[in-house]
Amino acid sequence: MTPPASGVRALGPQPQAPVLTVTLNPALDLAASIERVVPEAKLRCDAPQIDPGGGGINVSRAMARMEGASQALIALGGPTGQRLETLLDQAALPVIRVEAPGDTRESLSIKDRSTGEMYRFVLPGPTWAESDVRTACRAIVDAAPEDGIVVLSGSHPPGVPADLPLRLCEQLKPRRTRLFVDTSGEPLAAVAAARACVSVLRMNDAEAEGLAGRALPTRRDTAQFAAGMVSAGVAEQVIVARAADGNVIATREGCWHAESLPVPIVSKVGAGDSFVAGFTLGMARGWDAADAVGLGASAATAAIMTPATELCRPEDVERLFDARIVTPL
Repeated sequence: MTPPASGVRALGPQPQAPVLTVTLNPALDLAASIERVVPEAKLRCDAPQIDPGGGGINVSRAMARMEGASQALIALGGPTGQRLETLLDQAALPVIRVEAPGDTRESLSIKDRSTGEMYRFVLPGPTWAESDVRTACRAIVDAAPEDGIVVLSGSHPPGVPADLPLRLCEQLKPRRTRLFVDTSGEPLAAVAAARACVSVLRMNDAEAEGLAGRALPTRRDTAQFAAGMVSAGVAEQVIVARAADGNVIATREGCWHAESLPVPIVSKVGAGDSFVAGFTLGMARGWDAADAVGLGASAATAAIMTPATELCRPEDVERLFDARIVTPL
């Protein structure tokens, strides 16, 4: 086990590289609970909790909770987009707005109190044309911080091609901007096949097994798969989330595993985005991979302790980071 490094603090203002998060398919997140989910009947829910949602937005929100700084580039449209933008303004989150080709989507999370299970309903969002994609790419590159980090996180809107991360990776090279990609499905497969060497690529264990074409039952299996992707030039760092078994990261220097410490599970919504926020913040501060993945794991674990879309609480992140367990593989 790697003991916590002395002098490394999870929270508090610290020097960091600039970070831009990108959310092309944001959502107005509504979360409520009900005694029991049953078919046919009118299900009268409690008053909803309403939050701005979408991968990059959640990354920026969680970074702010850890006293990190970022700008959020977001595609917004219609009345729902205006409402979401108002919520972001109230949260004092710096936003760069890109016009979406239609009304911003909504998503709904319902907790069944009788079982503790969460039901999540996610709408697709407006359909994009190629001209919309080109406009968004220009906006991202124009806003990308030189020698900083761009985080591309969350699902693509309908119509956005799977090779978007590859386009951005190429266009960001002149600015020496590191691209962190947290995606799934066809975009993940496109990045894995192209070997464009993005800075960071994150996926979950099921996605890793799909790319590997085999089961990855142990941490060492996952580490070998991730290290193979690094050696093949897919990414400089590859992260695989193994659910309750923590997170594995492979870099050119080695592989590490960060434990998920046992905590009461309230909601898993936003845990992955909180991980990306913590890891990105650690890297932006110039930490090594082991400490950065430790902060990511701490933020993710803190997020599952909170209801609905609340994300991680600073005091939980601080405590969990102090107790982190990161092991070389």
